[in-house]
Amino acid sequence: MKTILIAEDDYEIAKLIKEYLKEFEYKVIWSSTGYEALEDFQNNDVDLVVLDIMMPELDGYGFLDRLRKFSNIPVIIISANTKTSYKVEGFNLGADDYLTKPFSLLELRIRIEYHLKNAGKLTNSEEENEVIYDGDLKYIKDTSQFFIKNEEIHLTQIEEKILLLLMKNPKKLFNKSEIYKIIWADDSELCNSTVTVHMKSLRQKLRENLKEPKLIETVWGKGYRFIGERI
Repeated sequence: MKTILIAEDDYEIAKLIKEYLKEFEYKVIWSSTGYEALEDFQNNDVDLVVLDIMMPELDGYGFLDRLRKFSNIPVIIISANTKTSYKVEGFNLGADDYLTKPFSLLELRIRIEYHLKNAGKLTNSEEENEVIYDGDLKYIKDTSQFFIKNEEIHLTQIEEKILLLLMKNPKKLFNKSEIYKIIWADDSELCNSTVTVHMKSLRQKLRENLKEPKLIETVWGKGYRFIGERI
């Protein structure tokens, strides 16, 4: 049985999520403050955290910042704030997903299942220190090396950051503005052209067929997402 920690100060929302997830045989722990969530996390074998941002004493960002110092467990932020800056802050601190309120319980459960599934794969790959994707991409964590068909490719620092951002959030769509704010920590009118140039260079080095990509998919007019399948 998987254990989900819900860090949410709104009792009604927390109760709704808790009762729903229990129907699918999840063990659910509820914390109403950031400090309480840290204590509950340390006292239980938690598999995933559903995290609200606005909490008393210690907010969600503060909790996440402390959590990432000792754990890479999946974290899904739930928040009523739809501003890009809030999402960027969450991803910069190490969140795996961001879901805006109001949301459907079904969508939350699907995202939980997805991240739990990939967390298991990530654990295995970390133990092996090597991740291989369909599309002939291999990533070695300790040395930060990337290979295509066993031939090392040399990425710039920016290209590497973009690729790791997309790899860490498989299937998640990032628009150019979000990528720019996360990678450059800046907000500029030049973000679209800047991201386009770096993405073009990155995909050339990955030897991607733009008509039939195996690693990075372009969703025209919306952005990019990583579609590589681990093997």
